[in-house]
Amino acid sequence: MSGTTRLGVNVDHVATLRQARGTKTPDPVAAAVAAELAGADMITVHLREDRRHIQDRDVRVLREVVSTRLNLEMAVTDEMLAIALQVQPDLVTLVPERREERTTEGGLDCTASDERIERVVRELKAAGIPTSLFIDADTQQVRAAQATGADMIELHTGDYALATSSKLQRRELARIRVAAANGRASGLQIAAGHGLDYRNVGEIARIGEIEELNIGHSIVGRAVLVGFDRAVREMIAAMRVGEAS
Repeated sequence: MSGTTRLGVNVDHVATLRQARGTKTPDPVAAAVAAELAGADMITVHLREDRRHIQDRDVRVLREVVSTRLNLEMAVTDEMLAIALQVQPDLVTLVPERREERTTEGGLDCTASDERIERVVRELKAAGIPTSLFIDADTQQVRAAQATGADMIELHTGDYALATSSKLQRRELARIRVAAANGRASGLQIAAGHGLDYRNVGEIARIGEIEELNIGHSIVGRAVLVGFDRAVREMIAAMRVGEAS
């Protein structure tokens, strides 16, 4: 989809449904195949320390099956680094992780843990694996992320998605625009994600510096009602409408 924002489909919550019953279905690998056939440009999974949804087996099989790109989200730990080096995903996105959180809350603090992040980025790069850092839309964080040697940043859009008024949403959108522009000026590739759905994705897709969106929960929720193929195609359509307006 040259010249347009790419869509990475996160299939974590297909695995959440599976793990709720401890069975083999629904299979996130099957969802990934359906997403690619519907036009997704990348498949994203987060292998968490507590293995609450995606399992090690899922990552290994996805590496064999995914025909677009595989983005492995992971915490900045030696365990996850070893897995990434073994699996060789097309992209690693470093994210913060706390066991008590329901989902990822906010971005990495690159200013507080830059040495640790720099080491992981360096080892991944040596293995030929590009890296992205999931950060808040903050100028200081963008600057710190660029200093780590990462190739890309993914801007956290959760505050924008959860804004309770149009005023707050506009403020968060402005922060994302500034961070995206600063990141691009620093030579970083720009992605965005978290909390995006069919109604709010258009404004983010319209930001020219943003090359890629990672969206999971809203697509999986829609797929429960209409199927994965249609859910992915509807999200791509919503992105295109936003880009054109």
